[in-house]
Amino acid sequence: MWRRFLLSGLLAVAVAFGADGGAPAKKARVVVIPVRDEIASPELFILRRGLKDAQAEKADVVVLDIKTPGGALDTTFDIMEALGKFPGKTIAYVNNEAMSAGAFISAMTDEIWFAPDGIIGAAAPVQSTGQDVDATMKLKITSYLKARMRAISEGKGYRGAVISAMIDSDYELKIGDKVLKGKGELLSLTASEAGKTYGDPPEALLSAGVAKDLPALLAKKFGPDGYTLQRLEVTWSERLAVLLNQMAPVLLGLGMLALFIEFKTPGFGVFGVTGIALLVIVFLSNYVAGLSGHEPMLFFALGVLLVALELMFWHTAGFLGVAGVVLMMLSLLWSMADLWPNEPISVAWSADAFVRPMLNLGSGLAIAIVLFVALLRFMPKGWVWDRLVVQSTSGGVAQVAGAAADTASELAALIGRRGVTVTALRPGGQVEIGERRYEAKVEVGAIDRGAAITVTGCSDFALVVERAAT
Repeated sequence: MWRRFLLSGLLAVAVAFGADGGAPAKKARVVVIPVRDEIASPELFILRRGLKDAQAEKADVVVLDIKTPGGALDTTFDIMEALGKFPGKTIAYVNNEAMSAGAFISAMTDEIWFAPDGIIGAAAPVQSTGQDVDATMKLKITSYLKARMRAISEGKGYRGAVISAMIDSDYELKIGDKVLKGKGELLSLTASEAGKTYGDPPEALLSAGVAKDLPALLAKKFGPDGYTLQRLEVTWSERLAVLLNQMAPVLLGLGMLALFIEFKTPGFGVFGVTGIALLVIVFLSNYVAGLSGHEPMLFFALGVLLVALELMFWHTAGFLGVAGVVLMMLSLLWSMADLWPNEPISVAWSADAFVRPMLNLGSGLAIAIVLFVALLRFMPKGWVWDRLVVQSTSGGVAQVAGAAADTASELAALIGRRGVTVTALRPGGQVEIGERRYEAKVEVGAIDRGAAITVTGCSDFALVVERAAT
């Protein structure tokens, strides 16, 4: 009797602490990502973000909770590509429909589970309006999709043939002597039909199992207490990020234009704030979209800091400001690239991950240049113009080269005089001495508008000044 009790106790310990008698058995880390409604950019954004977070946190399994009538084919391919980069196990839970694009996404996973009333299929390509694609184009798309599905379904039983029958109405699905779908219709399957077995040895047509809900599925896979669960949801920020990502080149162009105007005007004001804010919006939209990680954020913040120091505190003839803008642009380029945890830059570069970011950045720069030229050409003269263009002044001397000898003597007589800047000197601008304005420049650093200066010399084109001693 005591032996029976001893064996029971040892068995309980083994169950509690694992078969090796060490630490308790590790619970599977499960991340659930919803694939809901029509397949569009928000679904891609949250799935990409969820997969990257799951990989970074070393999650064991990602479960796609699928209920979709289909959607955009290009977005579907992006989702499939993202799923292919996840190194862990992936499961599709058809809850309760995975039609068209939903069938493609399900086929990309390691296992397909069904709710009792789940259905999957009817994946022929159609236009966004629901109308049929042109016959020739449809043949091309169908051929490509079937090849793609066969490639990702290798080693997964009948999956490649089943998905092909969902894509092509002329494809006959036949296993042995049994015809499961004849020509002239698209295949769709219920949960019970997908779970039927065929062949020798018997193998399920498509389904790995049926579960009434997600907890039941996970309990069957890992036991009632054998997993930890994290569920992601599409938020308003993902939906807003869709719009902002589409507008990225425009926002980049406006942000760069605002920063350029800020560098050309004295002090730090609305243009600097607006420019930085627009670039921050582009950066955050990339972060929400699951493109950017935390590393680009550090470089972007450093760039913003350098720009702020240049504009508000340290005037270094633009050196800090240029370095800050370059850091911000490079971090934006980095944030727009679809990089994955622990993926070398060389791999991402060879996969053309930086092509779209470079196009966006180039488009933004082009927009900034066009807008600046239009600003100079068409904008009425006013307070912005007055700060962008160094105006000639009545009674002042624009330059000395080619002028009369008495003009040069007059300027030389100003050496040692004090005055005040009427524009910022970065390094050139205008100063006022004795109620007259003169072109001037500072040899080192920069001087803000309204600062006291002392004339230290003159050149052929401007007075040479420095900040006056207090």
